[in-house]
Amino acid sequence: MICELCFHHCALSDGQTGFCRARVCRDGKIVPLNYGKITSIALDPVEKKPLRRFRPGSKILSMGSFGCNLRCPFCQNHEISMSGEKELETAELSPEALADKALELRLYGNIGVAYTYNEPLVGYEYVRDCASLVHERGMVNVLVTNGTIEEAPWRTLVPLIDAVNIDLKGFTPEWYQRLGGNLEAVKSSISLAAERCHVEVTTLLVPGENDSAEEVTALAQWLASVDRDIPLHLSRFFPRYRMMDKLSTPVERVYRLADVAREYLSFVYTGNC
Repeated sequence: MICELCFHHCALSDGQTGFCRARVCRDGKIVPLNYGKITSIALDPVEKKPLRRFRPGSKILSMGSFGCNLRCPFCQNHEISMSGEKELETAELSPEALADKALELRLYGNIGVAYTYNEPLVGYEYVRDCASLVHERGMVNVLVTNGTIEEAPWRTLVPLIDAVNIDLKGFTPEWYQRLGGNLEAVKSSISLAAERCHVEVTTLLVPGENDSAEEVTALAQWLASVDRDIPLHLSRFFPRYRMMDKLSTPVERVYRLADVAREYLSFVYTGNC
């Protein structure tokens, strides 16, 4: 059976789990292992997603599960993103329960639900079902994703999403290949989302990998061709996971590359500086 959610198109026999560790073949169907299984939940400032130009000053109920369809060696949440069902303790939370919890927290400034922490789209069906119920309760849906999803499921989901932050992890096919990803798939996701909801983009600047002025110029030029008002977040790298031997991005380099991007984009923000 072929999983058609992302470009990996994992060919799975019965009982076999895909590259993302979150989807399995059962009785001739691809089903999410992580449906309703929560590893992380918190009421966060919306700016932490990061979203700077969507409901500033608000809080949002943020939840994550497990699994990811990339293999970034710098992952900050690798404990859950690179793990499978048997390696983690999870709590069961149905879509109805999550939507009701979001509504209950409105008294504390909550505006909805953010699907984040791990890669939420590997649990596509849960995000879709929750998002529909959250909208029924008059609240918003925020998605924090690597954008690695095929066009058909993305077009189905985006009308349920009010704001999305998509990681654009660089702007060369070679870098994406090292991460187990596909640059063109992410570019397509950004372009399609920009037609239907609020979009912001984040790029983590990894020294010596994706932090040249030439690459940031190309990235910013392309993003401006979609919409120059899409906010771009340029974040500073810190040693993490399998990149503990690499130095942090120099602060002055982050600021310099932000100036490069501002030649093409209206809103450029620097993170972790």
